[in-house]
Amino acid sequence: MADAPFRPFETQLDQQTALGLVREATAGADDGELFLERRRSEVLSFDDGRLRTASYDAAEGFGLRAVRGEAAGYAHATTIDEHALRRAVATTRLAVGEGGGTMAPAPARTNRTLYTDADPMLDAAFPGKVALLREIDAFARDLDPRVVQVTATLAASHQEVVILRPEGDLVTDVRPMARLNVMVHVEQDGRRESGYHGAGGRTGLLGLIDPGFWKATAREALRIALVNLEAEPAPAGVMDVVLGPGWPGILLHEAIGHGLEGDFNRKGTSAFAGLMGQRIAAPGVTVLDDGTLPDRRGSITVDDEGTPSSATTLIEDGVLVGYMQDRQSARLMGVEPTGNGRRESYAHIPMTRMTNTYMLAGDATPADLLTGMKDGLYAVGFGGGQVDITNGKFVFSCTEAYRVKDGKVGAPVKGATLIGDGATALQKIRGIGNDLALDPGIGNCGKNGQWVPVGVGQPSLLIGGLTVGGAGA
Repeated sequence: MADAPFRPFETQLDQQTALGLVREATAGADDGELFLERRRSEVLSFDDGRLRTASYDAAEGFGLRAVRGEAAGYAHATTIDEHALRRAVATTRLAVGEGGGTMAPAPARTNRTLYTDADPMLDAAFPGKVALLREIDAFARDLDPRVVQVTATLAASHQEVVILRPEGDLVTDVRPMARLNVMVHVEQDGRRESGYHGAGGRTGLLGLIDPGFWKATAREALRIALVNLEAEPAPAGVMDVVLGPGWPGILLHEAIGHGLEGDFNRKGTSAFAGLMGQRIAAPGVTVLDDGTLPDRRGSITVDDEGTPSSATTLIEDGVLVGYMQDRQSARLMGVEPTGNGRRESYAHIPMTRMTNTYMLAGDATPADLLTGMKDGLYAVGFGGGQVDITNGKFVFSCTEAYRVKDGKVGAPVKGATLIGDGATALQKIRGIGNDLALDPGIGNCGKNGQWVPVGVGQPSLLIGGLTVGGAGA
């Protein structure tokens, strides 16, 4: 049976009492809110022929914030009652101090909904989920005799949010999430490789557990593993690189996207600080952060400050035209919030975060981008990476890549890393494909110890003169 709707003001906390305490906490402040949350999540993982993980978590609590200038006071508790909220008021008041600020205008209201409010965990019973994972394991093993291990994971969560602002506005959002991951390990002649594929979004489980879908997911994971089984050592040196569409947009997200978040720019720590209105990318490059895409993993109807999400153009035809903004950074920079104030949970303070960040398509075909390459790399999949936000320098490892010679895609390569910096890479884009794709719904983003779900995307891109680290000549 489904849990009752999250109504924190119908139990131990009266809404009018809570509003009075929020106003007390934010008296003389520039901004603030009471953020209440209930979250439930479930993860089932079938690994090496057996159920390895079966977890269910439930948590609820509140976070109270008061902001004045650059300072923010924040207190949170797992108990939603008047006593806990009064104690939180005393803590948040420490950031406000004496004197008075000017309360920022309340967020705009919206009746828009971008995803269902149904709980995805209720789409299938527990025994059925276990049986499905066992079936995925057996199916993947039967696809190829070289398969030696399969890991299949099904995850779902349901987050309910209530935001009470000092003006008395009450904002609610119900956020589902579902995801299916499959990893396949293969072995041949003593060599072992793996391939991974996953998908998800703010949807139910039914689409993910459809046989046609999960079988395609398992086949794709196996395909990548078999490609890596035949891969040669990656070349090393400075060369042209074509990035594939979709998930390779994670490089755009990390190397460029973080540098366009408002808080880094108001503090002057971004490589793009002070460059508004200037050309920072090659002509034709247009980048957006868009939290309004229905059912996407990174989408939010409203952010965690109560601001409706938006489609924010960051770079237009190569020119920097906007930053992502939470309410604090927007106020201090004299611009409007963009709906990018996000937090991991009630125990975390909101900050500027990406939602779905992607580059718009150009007019070149993928074949056009590859044709002119004399000796280069075609990078289709990415794994982990490291980025320095202050200078945009990045190192990304490729999980699927191919050598390109005289315009022809050749043998797969293993161990390739892309090394560079975001600002330079933007300027070196020499071709933009017509094949824009978004990632399948697998992205998470970390910042200052907080993790939130995100989306990325791009068309195929030709970037000239990237440094490729590898083992080959």
